[in-house]
Amino acid sequence: MAGPKSLHETTDDEHSPKSGTPANVSAASLAAEQRITGLAILLGAVASIGGFMFGYVSGQISGFFDMEDYGRRFGEFNVLTGKYDFSAPRQGAIVGLLPAGCLFGSLIAGRIADTLGRRMAISVTAVFCCVGNIIEISSSSSWAQFAVGRLVTGFGIGALSVAVPMYQSESAPAKIRGVLISCYQLFITLGIWVAEMINYGTHTMSNSGSWRIPNGLSFLWSLILGVGILFLPESPRFAYRVGREEEARRSIARLAGLDERAASVNQQIDEIKAKLDEERAGAQTSWYEIFTGPRMLYRTLLGITLQAGQQLTGANFFFYYGTTIFRATGLSDSYVTQIILGSVNVGCTFGGLYIVKKCGRRNALMGGALWMMVCFFVYSFVGRFKLDPVNPANTPTAGNVLIVFSCLFIAAFATTWGPLVWVVTAELYPAKYRAPAMAIATASNWLWNFLMSFFTRFITDSIGYLYGLVFAGCCAALVLIVFFFLVESKDRSLEEIDTMYMLHVNPITSAKWSEDMVPSSSASDEKQTAHMEKSDKQIP
Repeated sequence: MAGPKSLHETTDDEHSPKSGTPANVSAASLAAEQRITGLAILLGAVASIGGFMFGYVSGQISGFFDMEDYGRRFGEFNVLTGKYDFSAPRQGAIVGLLPAGCLFGSLIAGRIADTLGRRMAISVTAVFCCVGNIIEISSSSSWAQFAVGRLVTGFGIGALSVAVPMYQSESAPAKIRGVLISCYQLFITLGIWVAEMINYGTHTMSNSGSWRIPNGLSFLWSLILGVGILFLPESPRFAYRVGREEEARRSIARLAGLDERAASVNQQIDEIKAKLDEERAGAQTSWYEIFTGPRMLYRTLLGITLQAGQQLTGANFFFYYGTTIFRATGLSDSYVTQIILGSVNVGCTFGGLYIVKKCGRRNALMGGALWMMVCFFVYSFVGRFKLDPVNPANTPTAGNVLIVFSCLFIAAFATTWGPLVWVVTAELYPAKYRAPAMAIATASNWLWNFLMSFFTRFITDSIGYLYGLVFAGCCAALVLIVFFFLVESKDRSLEEIDTMYMLHVNPITSAKWSEDMVPSSSASDEKQTAHMEKSDKQIP
């Protein structure tokens, strides 16, 4: 007579006929048996170097504009000040062509990831960044060449901004998925901070080493990511979709620290299989179904809005133009202030990992947006009405207030909208549409990144600190968007999140929803069939 089976030993006849979920085993028990493994943490850290690369190239450019050799080579001599300056169009082009390249890279990243696989796509695009880096470093006196180098680098970084969160979301166990995807934003902040520290160490050099040393280090980050990612497992969901079922099962088990036949592993394989069978039962899909597919227009527009919203909070206003902004407050060494802001950004993003794990997505995003809105109101009115525009040293209190509320803003962004937008976007879409939907959502982030980086100098030259009111208004709008449209997805599987959107779960009460609240299996099947028939009719 056989002994009793453990939770980790289930057979096919113990699964429910409909869902494949082990009978007599609660969802809480299945989630509880997943472990936090070294492999999962390594996967999150190595893949997130793609975020570090973006943060690094974004953080270094602000400091370059105040470097003597960089100004002499690429700036314009100002006879009034006796120094080299950058006009608004030139500075906007140098800064803005990076996110412009990212925009194009993000748009094709989904196709690359679906063709080569998530892991190989990350490796190839990481190495591609080296090409842009060569163009930048080899620039001698042509600012246009340096700007084109940033365009090429941006192409690779934009592709990584889609492929990395996609890979992490499809690979990570549900209980730590939010934290691992948030590591992408954490590494962005680390990249910004490291760039600022290196800029501080080299900016006093009178030769090209002041900017070529920090620029050349970008090679190192690209090579670590391009090679390191090849030693990690492929996304189990991608592996299953291309017919490598045993590899998918093995990856899920290794990442969660479980036996390959554990109940939790069986459940995930069954859910992936059910979604894939549902997709294959319908007609072949086209890219435009991210707008016409069942419940996809809602999710696609929501993803686009949230990614654009991350830029419209105004965070990159400080990171791209930080040294310029704080020089205007009368600080003698604006590099120091940038390091302070960068340190606040990194430290608070660690706090953001806790918030992602312990708090819901909705509450954190709404609270963060309100916090940032208040900071920008103070920043705008103090800068406009209290700071002496001619000699800021005459109003030291106003300058200190600007720096303090800039730090408070960065703290709010780093703990909420910085990491959480990448998490939410990676969770929004079903596997069938994930690659193109994430690509177009991320492209909206880069589009607004480009628009802000290029036009900020023109706007601030015109209205000054009142520019902050634009961001304050955007933050207020984002609170309402999250409240009325975003479903709570904390600790849920990607397949469960998809079901919530398909069933039109009310976002306001979604935190309390569970699969037990589905009316009946027959009613659910009937609704699912109706959606599939609707999708079939939309295919010409």
